[in-house]
Amino acid sequence: MTSMSKTATEMDQHNLSPSSDPNKNAASDPRRMRRIIAEDPEWSLATVPTLVDLCLNHIITNFGSNPILKRLLKHHKERVLEKISTEIPIQVTANLVGDEGYWRRCCLECWEVCDMSKHGGSWKSMFFERLLKNIIEHFIPETTDQVVILELVPLCKNYVRRLEISQLLPPVKQLPEVEEDDISEVGSNSETSLDHFDFSMLLPKLLKLEELHVTYGVKDCGMNFEWSIFEFTNTDCRLLAKAIKACISLKVLKLTRNKIDDDKLRVLIKHMLDHPSLMELDLSHNKIGDRGTRAIAKLVLSSKLEKIDLCNNEIKAHGAKALSYKLRRYTTLRSLNLRLNQIGDDGGQAIGRALIKSPTLEEIHLGSNELTEPMAMVLSEVLAKNSVLKCIDLSCNSIGPDGGKQLQEGIAKNRTLLKFDLRLTEINQETEYFINQVLYNNQERVREDMCKQKLVKATNSSTTDAPYSI
Repeated sequence: MTSMSKTATEMDQHNLSPSSDPNKNAASDPRRMRRIIAEDPEWSLATVPTLVDLCLNHIITNFGSNPILKRLLKHHKERVLEKISTEIPIQVTANLVGDEGYWRRCCLECWEVCDMSKHGGSWKSMFFERLLKNIIEHFIPETTDQVVILELVPLCKNYVRRLEISQLLPPVKQLPEVEEDDISEVGSNSETSLDHFDFSMLLPKLLKLEELHVTYGVKDCGMNFEWSIFEFTNTDCRLLAKAIKACISLKVLKLTRNKIDDDKLRVLIKHMLDHPSLMELDLSHNKIGDRGTRAIAKLVLSSKLEKIDLCNNEIKAHGAKALSYKLRRYTTLRSLNLRLNQIGDDGGQAIGRALIKSPTLEEIHLGSNELTEPMAMVLSEVLAKNSVLKCIDLSCNSIGPDGGKQLQEGIAKNRTLLKFDLRLTEINQETEYFINQVLYNNQERVREDMCKQKLVKATNSSTTDAPYSI
């Protein structure tokens, strides 16, 4: 029976016709609106996919087991990279997929907040740097298998340029069971060194690593707090020193808040003396004294260091004098931070006399160093004679009104200083206003020079690009 005869039979049985009931809407019954009722409910008028689409869909579906990418045309490759799953093992995609769009999808699915500016503007570098960071920060010595790290290194060694480690877990140590009477003895004798992650098995293999931040400690330890889990042990120091020496591409090293004392620092410096590329060293918030500072002074002349940060340590006058002897000679050092130390007037005057002859230093930070008026006398001479310094920080020192007047006399002859921090130094408002006016004039002069240089470059480029005229 055809569909038309079937519809007519049903209408006869119910004594209905399309026009018998004028109040009934015929469009409400979909069966009355269709002329043909298909036997296949999934049948549609869509055309059959092309062979190209079928092949590309097959490649996308089976990319994990059979990655085909290099032999595809450019526009076909783009379609595949837009649709392949981010759950494909990185053993397949690490050295095969270079498309930033794919790695962007991987990053956004793994982490809610992604700041690409900290990773050289590369999504692929961000993915591998944060992946390696997470593995190291949750690595438990003597518990976690080192194969996890060793298998990842060949995949990420060409993409990891910056590594920031904010915690390192110690090994899990279980105390022996003892009776209550012996608890005090166990507490006094069971304190052992807890060595952390061994960087010597990792850093030499990261061929393009340029920046390393390491803090030995545990975040969110809660009720499990113990001072021992924040200890930078002698073994940690030796292993890290060897790793830094072997990582010849390293340019920036930051070891903040690690309780590094003079002995440990001398071990680190010993392995950095002949480093070919180290340019920035940050050792702030440690326990470095005068002996450690003398080792750093030796490093200044035997390396390419441009910036040293020794903020919040235990450096006194002897350490400052050791640094001043090296600053008088030609070095590559451009920035020195000694804020929050105790160098006093003796150390400050030694640094000041070195600045008169220093040919490279552009920034000096001496805030909170117990400096008084005698330091202002030396610094006044520095301001009058030094044409390299651009930034000076003397904040939180008792310079006083008389010291401020001496600084005013020196800066009146200066044409290069751009920043001078004199907050909480007890100088007069008139002196501070005069110094700010000199700084403003120097800044305006620099802006004018930059504008002239840009104008000259634009003029030269326009003349070279202009066609010859006959």
